[in-house]
Amino acid sequence: MADVATIIPMQTAGAPPKLSRLGAWTERHFKWVLVAPAVGLILGLSIYPLLFSLVVSFINYDFQVPGHAFVGLRNFKLVVFDPVARWSLVLTAFLSGTSVIIEFVLGLLAALAMVKSFRGRSIVMSILIVPLFISPVIVGQAWTLLLQRPFGPTNYVLSQLLGHEVTISWLTQAPWLYISLIAADVWQWTPFMFVILLAGLTSIPQNLYEAAELDGVSAWLAFRAITLPYLMPMILLALTFRLLDAIRMFDTIFIMTGGGPGTQSYTASYYLYTVGFTQFHLSQATAGSWLFLIFTAIVVTLLVRRLLKPEAV
Repeated sequence: MADVATIIPMQTAGAPPKLSRLGAWTERHFKWVLVAPAVGLILGLSIYPLLFSLVVSFINYDFQVPGHAFVGLRNFKLVVFDPVARWSLVLTAFLSGTSVIIEFVLGLLAALAMVKSFRGRSIVMSILIVPLFISPVIVGQAWTLLLQRPFGPTNYVLSQLLGHEVTISWLTQAPWLYISLIAADVWQWTPFMFVILLAGLTSIPQNLYEAAELDGVSAWLAFRAITLPYLMPMILLALTFRLLDAIRMFDTIFIMTGGGPGTQSYTASYYLYTVGFTQFHLSQATAGSWLFLIFTAIVVTLLVRRLLKPEAV
Protein backbone atom coordinates (compact mmCIF):
# COMPACT_ATOMS: atom_id res chain seq x y z
CA MET A 1 0.00 0.00 0.00
CA ALA A 2 2.85 2.37 0.77
CA ASP A 3 4.39 1.73 -2.64
CA VAL A 4 1.12 2.47 -4.43
CA ALA A 5 0.64 5.67 -2.46
CA THR A 6 4.14 6.73 -3.39
CA ILE A 7 3.73 6.01 -7.11
CA ILE A 8 0.42 7.84 -7.55
CA PRO A 9 1.69 11.24 -6.30
CA MET A 10 4.81 10.86 -8.47
CA GLN A 11 2.68 10.30 -11.58
CA THR A 12 0.49 13.22 -10.67
CA ALA A 13 3.51 15.45 -10.15
CA GLY A 14 4.99 14.46 -13.53
CA ALA A 15 1.79 15.24 -15.50
CA PRO A 16 1.60 18.58 -17.42
CA PRO A 17 -0.30 21.31 -15.59
CA LYS A 18 -3.89 21.85 -16.67
CA LEU A 19 -4.17 25.01 -18.77
CA SER A 20 -6.84 27.61 -18.29
CA ARG A 21 -9.35 28.31 -21.03
CA LEU A 22 -7.36 31.34 -22.18
CA GLY A 23 -4.08 29.42 -22.10
CA ALA A 24 -5.56 26.56 -24.12
CA TRP A 25 -6.93 28.98 -26.73
CA THR A 26 -3.55 30.76 -26.93
CA GLU A 27 -1.73 27.46 -27.45
CA ARG A 28 -4.10 26.43 -30.25
CA HIS A 29 -3.74 29.80 -32.03
CA PHE A 30 -0.15 30.58 -31.09
CA LYS A 31 0.99 31.50 -34.62
CA TRP A 32 -1.86 33.98 -35.00
CA VAL A 33 -1.09 35.51 -31.62
CA LEU A 34 2.47 36.17 -32.80
CA VAL A 35 1.43 38.02 -35.95
CA ALA A 36 -1.50 39.88 -34.36
CA PRO A 37 0.57 42.97 -33.36
CA ALA A 38 1.96 43.34 -36.88
CA VAL A 39 -1.50 42.90 -38.40
CA GLY A 40 -2.92 45.50 -36.03
CA LEU A 41 -0.15 47.92 -36.94
CA ILE A 42 -0.77 47.44 -40.66
CA LEU A 43 -4.50 47.94 -40.23
CA GLY A 44 -3.96 51.05 -38.15
CA LEU A 45 -1.34 52.71 -40.38
CA SER A 46 -2.39 51.52 -43.85
CA ILE A 47 -5.91 50.14 -44.15
CA TYR A 48 -7.66 52.72 -41.98
CA PRO A 49 -6.16 55.78 -43.78
CA LEU A 50 -6.95 54.14 -47.11
CA LEU A 51 -10.59 53.60 -46.19
CA PHE A 52 -10.83 57.08 -44.67
CA SER A 53 -9.48 58.62 -47.89
CA LEU A 54 -12.12 56.71 -49.84
CA VAL A 55 -14.81 58.23 -47.62
CA VAL A 56 -13.29 61.71 -48.02
CA SER A 57 -13.47 61.45 -51.81
CA PHE A 58 -17.28 61.26 -51.60
CA ILE A 59 -17.84 64.13 -49.18
CA ASN A 60 -17.14 67.84 -49.12
CA TYR A 61 -13.89 67.88 -47.13
CA ASP A 62 -12.75 71.40 -47.94
CA PHE A 63 -11.06 73.82 -45.54
CA GLN A 64 -12.79 76.73 -47.30
CA VAL A 65 -16.32 75.30 -46.98
CA PRO A 66 -17.80 74.34 -43.58
CA GLY A 67 -19.32 70.92 -43.03
CA HIS A 68 -18.68 67.52 -44.60
CA ALA A 69 -21.78 66.97 -46.74
CA PHE A 70 -22.05 63.94 -49.01
CA VAL A 71 -21.50 65.02 -52.64
CA GLY A 72 -21.34 61.68 -54.45
CA LEU A 73 -19.13 61.69 -57.54
CA ARG A 74 -18.74 65.47 -57.73
CA ASN A 75 -15.09 65.40 -56.61
CA PHE A 76 -14.25 62.83 -59.27
CA LYS A 77 -16.01 64.92 -61.92
CA LEU A 78 -14.02 67.99 -60.91
CA VAL A 79 -10.80 66.08 -61.53
CA VAL A 80 -11.91 64.38 -64.75
CA PHE A 81 -13.10 67.62 -66.37
CA ASP A 82 -10.18 69.72 -65.11
CA PRO A 83 -7.89 70.48 -68.10
CA VAL A 84 -4.92 70.90 -65.75
CA ALA A 85 -5.50 67.39 -64.38
CA ARG A 86 -5.64 65.91 -67.88
CA TRP A 87 -2.49 67.77 -68.88
CA SER A 88 -0.69 66.58 -65.74
CA LEU A 89 -1.59 62.98 -66.55
CA VAL A 90 -0.29 63.30 -70.11
CA LEU A 91 2.90 64.94 -68.90
CA THR A 92 3.38 62.25 -66.24
CA ALA A 93 3.11 59.54 -68.88
CA PHE A 94 5.54 61.34 -71.17
CA LEU A 95 8.18 62.15 -68.55
CA SER A 96 8.05 58.79 -66.79
CA GLY A 97 7.98 56.75 -70.01
CA THR A 98 10.82 58.70 -71.64
CA SER A 99 12.95 58.65 -68.50
CA VAL A 100 12.50 54.92 -67.88
CA ILE A 101 13.31 54.01 -71.50
CA ILE A 102 16.49 56.10 -71.49
CA GLU A 103 17.50 54.75 -68.08
CA PHE A 104 16.93 51.18 -69.24
CA VAL A 105 19.04 51.60 -72.39
CA LEU A 106 21.89 53.35 -70.56
CA GLY A 107 21.72 50.93 -67.64
CA LEU A 108 21.84 47.93 -69.95
CA LEU A 109 24.80 49.32 -71.89
CA ALA A 110 26.65 50.06 -68.65
CA ALA A 111 25.88 46.60 -67.28
CA LEU A 112 27.13 44.92 -70.48
CA ALA A 113 30.32 46.99 -70.27
CA MET A 114 30.88 46.15 -66.60
CA VAL A 115 29.95 42.48 -66.59
CA LYS A 116 33.50 41.38 -67.43
CA SER A 117 36.26 41.97 -64.91
CA PHE A 118 38.95 44.52 -65.71
CA ARG A 119 41.43 46.65 -63.84
CA GLY A 120 39.75 49.44 -61.88
CA ARG A 121 36.28 47.90 -62.29
CA SER A 122 35.35 48.32 -58.63
CA ILE A 123 36.30 52.01 -58.68
CA VAL A 124 34.23 52.67 -61.82
CA MET A 125 31.24 50.84 -60.35
CA SER A 126 31.48 52.85 -57.13
CA ILE A 127 31.40 56.08 -59.13
CA LEU A 128 28.48 54.91 -61.27
CA ILE A 129 26.18 54.16 -58.36
CA VAL A 130 26.86 57.38 -56.38
CA PRO A 131 23.79 59.26 -57.77
CA LEU A 132 21.55 56.47 -56.48
CA PHE A 133 22.26 57.46 -52.87
CA ILE A 134 21.63 61.20 -53.31
CA SER A 135 18.30 62.70 -52.25
CA PRO A 136 16.08 63.81 -55.18
CA VAL A 137 15.87 67.25 -53.56
CA ILE A 138 19.67 67.57 -53.67
CA VAL A 139 19.68 66.33 -57.26
CA GLY A 140 17.10 68.94 -58.24
CA GLN A 141 19.05 71.70 -56.52
CA ALA A 142 22.30 70.64 -58.18
CA TRP A 143 20.77 70.58 -61.65
CA THR A 144 19.11 73.93 -60.98
CA LEU A 145 22.51 75.45 -60.20
CA LEU A 146 23.90 73.95 -63.41
CA LEU A 147 21.08 75.10 -65.69
CA GLN A 148 19.68 78.29 -64.22
CA ARG A 149 20.40 81.51 -66.05
CA PRO A 150 22.54 83.59 -65.81
CA PHE A 151 24.74 81.85 -63.22
CA GLY A 152 24.63 78.24 -64.42
CA PRO A 153 27.65 77.13 -66.48
CA THR A 154 25.67 75.07 -69.01
CA ASN A 155 24.99 77.87 -71.50
CA TYR A 156 28.59 79.08 -71.23
CA VAL A 157 30.00 75.61 -71.93
CA LEU A 158 27.66 75.15 -74.89
CA SER A 159 28.62 78.57 -76.22
CA GLN A 160 32.29 77.63 -76.14
CA LEU A 161 31.65 74.29 -77.84
CA LEU A 162 29.32 75.61 -80.56
CA GLY A 163 31.19 78.82 -81.25
CA HIS A 164 28.21 81.14 -80.74
CA GLU A 165 26.28 82.44 -77.78
CA VAL A 166 23.68 80.08 -76.28
CA THR A 167 20.90 81.65 -74.20
CA ILE A 168 18.55 78.77 -73.47
CA SER A 169 16.16 79.13 -70.53
CA TRP A 170 16.42 75.53 -69.37
CA LEU A 171 13.91 75.79 -66.51
CA THR A 172 11.30 78.16 -67.91
CA GLN A 173 11.11 77.51 -71.65
CA ALA A 174 9.52 74.52 -73.38
CA PRO A 175 10.72 72.02 -74.49
CA TRP A 176 13.97 72.63 -72.62
CA LEU A 177 12.41 72.40 -69.18
CA TYR A 178 11.17 68.87 -69.98
CA ILE A 179 14.63 67.93 -71.24
CA SER A 180 16.09 69.27 -68.00
CA LEU A 181 13.69 67.24 -65.84
CA ILE A 182 14.37 64.08 -67.83
CA ALA A 183 18.14 64.65 -67.66
CA ALA A 184 18.05 65.05 -63.87
CA ASP A 185 15.91 61.92 -63.45
CA VAL A 186 18.07 59.87 -65.83
CA TRP A 187 21.27 60.96 -64.08
CA GLN A 188 19.98 59.83 -60.71
CA TRP A 189 18.14 56.60 -61.55
CA THR A 190 20.19 55.03 -64.35
CA PRO A 191 22.38 53.39 -61.63
CA PHE A 192 19.24 51.62 -60.36
CA MET A 193 18.77 49.97 -63.74
CA PHE A 194 22.49 49.28 -63.96
CA VAL A 195 22.66 47.46 -60.61
CA ILE A 196 19.64 45.22 -61.27
CA LEU A 197 20.63 44.36 -64.85
CA LEU A 198 24.22 43.69 -63.84
CA ALA A 199 22.98 41.23 -61.21
CA GLY A 200 20.95 39.49 -63.91
CA LEU A 201 23.89 39.34 -66.33
CA THR A 202 26.23 37.83 -63.75
CA SER A 203 23.71 35.04 -63.07
CA ILE A 204 23.71 33.80 -66.69
CA PRO A 205 25.77 30.58 -67.03
CA GLN A 206 29.03 31.32 -68.86
CA ASN A 207 29.12 27.90 -70.52
CA LEU A 208 26.27 29.01 -72.79
CA TYR A 209 28.43 31.80 -74.22
CA GLU A 210 31.37 29.42 -74.57
CA ALA A 211 29.25 26.92 -76.51
CA ALA A 212 27.91 29.72 -78.73
CA GLU A 213 31.44 30.94 -79.41
CA LEU A 214 32.55 27.43 -80.40
CA ASP A 215 29.60 27.20 -82.79
CA GLY A 216 30.62 30.48 -84.41
CA VAL A 217 27.59 32.45 -83.21
CA SER A 218 27.97 36.22 -83.53
CA ALA A 219 27.89 38.47 -80.49
CA TRP A 220 24.59 40.04 -81.55
CA LEU A 221 22.92 36.66 -82.07
CA ALA A 222 24.24 35.45 -78.71
CA PHE A 223 22.77 38.55 -77.09
CA ARG A 224 19.36 37.88 -78.65
CA ALA A 225 19.31 34.11 -78.08
CA ILE A 226 21.00 33.90 -74.65
CA THR A 227 21.27 37.22 -72.86
CA LEU A 228 17.78 38.64 -73.45
CA PRO A 229 15.79 35.47 -72.55
CA TYR A 230 17.77 34.92 -69.36
CA LEU A 231 17.71 38.61 -68.48
CA MET A 232 13.97 39.10 -69.11
CA PRO A 233 12.85 38.48 -65.48
CA MET A 234 15.32 41.12 -64.24
CA ILE A 235 14.24 43.50 -67.01
CA LEU A 236 10.64 43.05 -65.87
CA LEU A 237 11.62 43.73 -62.27
CA ALA A 238 13.68 46.82 -63.11
CA LEU A 239 11.11 48.37 -65.47
CA THR A 240 8.18 47.76 -63.14
CA PHE A 241 9.86 49.12 -60.02
CA ARG A 242 11.33 52.10 -61.83
CA LEU A 243 8.08 52.96 -63.60
CA LEU A 244 6.16 52.82 -60.33
CA ASP A 245 8.62 55.30 -58.87
CA ALA A 246 8.89 57.52 -61.97
CA ILE A 247 5.17 58.22 -62.22
CA ARG A 248 5.35 59.74 -58.72
CA MET A 249 7.89 62.34 -59.87
CA PHE A 250 7.60 65.31 -57.55
CA ASP A 251 10.82 66.29 -55.75
CA THR A 252 12.87 67.43 -58.72
CA ILE A 253 9.91 69.30 -60.23
CA PHE A 254 9.23 71.07 -56.93
CA ILE A 255 12.86 72.23 -56.76
CA MET A 256 13.67 72.86 -60.43
CA THR A 257 10.50 74.36 -61.93
CA GLY A 258 7.93 74.65 -59.15
CA GLY A 259 5.34 73.35 -61.60
CA GLY A 260 5.88 76.35 -63.87
CA PRO A 261 5.87 78.29 -65.92
CA GLY A 262 2.17 78.37 -65.11
CA THR A 263 1.11 74.72 -65.06
CA GLN A 264 3.38 73.51 -67.88
CA SER A 265 5.41 71.16 -65.65
CA TYR A 266 2.53 69.85 -63.52
CA THR A 267 2.76 66.10 -63.12
CA ALA A 268 -0.03 64.13 -61.47
CA SER A 269 1.72 64.17 -58.09
CA TYR A 270 2.39 67.90 -58.29
CA TYR A 271 -1.20 68.59 -59.37
CA LEU A 272 -2.58 66.62 -56.41
CA TYR A 273 -0.17 68.38 -54.06
CA THR A 274 -1.25 71.80 -55.35
CA VAL A 275 -4.97 71.06 -55.15
CA GLY A 276 -4.79 69.45 -51.73
CA PHE A 277 -2.14 71.41 -49.85
CA THR A 278 -2.04 74.78 -51.62
CA GLN A 279 -5.68 75.29 -52.58
CA PHE A 280 -6.92 73.11 -49.66
CA HIS A 281 -9.47 71.19 -51.74
CA LEU A 282 -8.69 67.95 -49.91
CA SER A 283 -11.69 65.97 -51.13
CA GLN A 284 -10.90 66.79 -54.77
CA ALA A 285 -7.24 65.87 -54.27
CA THR A 286 -8.25 62.59 -52.62
CA ALA A 287 -10.57 61.71 -55.49
CA GLY A 288 -7.77 62.49 -57.93
CA SER A 289 -5.44 60.25 -55.94
CA TRP A 290 -7.83 57.32 -56.30
CA LEU A 291 -8.15 57.92 -60.04
CA PHE A 292 -4.38 58.09 -60.30
CA LEU A 293 -4.10 54.83 -58.34
CA ILE A 294 -6.47 53.08 -60.75
CA PHE A 295 -4.56 54.43 -63.75
CA THR A 296 -1.26 53.26 -62.27
CA ALA A 297 -2.62 49.78 -61.59
CA ILE A 298 -3.83 49.46 -65.19
CA VAL A 299 -0.48 50.60 -66.63
CA VAL A 300 1.55 48.24 -64.45
CA THR A 301 -0.77 45.31 -65.23
CA LEU A 302 -0.42 45.90 -68.98
CA LEU A 303 3.35 46.20 -68.62
CA VAL A 304 3.69 42.95 -66.72
CA ARG A 305 1.48 41.04 -69.16
CA ARG A 306 3.36 42.44 -72.14
CA LEU A 307 6.76 41.51 -70.75
CA LEU A 308 5.65 38.04 -69.69
CA LYS A 309 4.01 37.26 -73.04
CA PRO A 310 7.26 36.17 -74.81
CA GLU A 311 8.00 33.70 -72.00
CA ALA A 312 4.56 32.16 -72.18
CA VAL A 313 4.93 31.30 -75.87
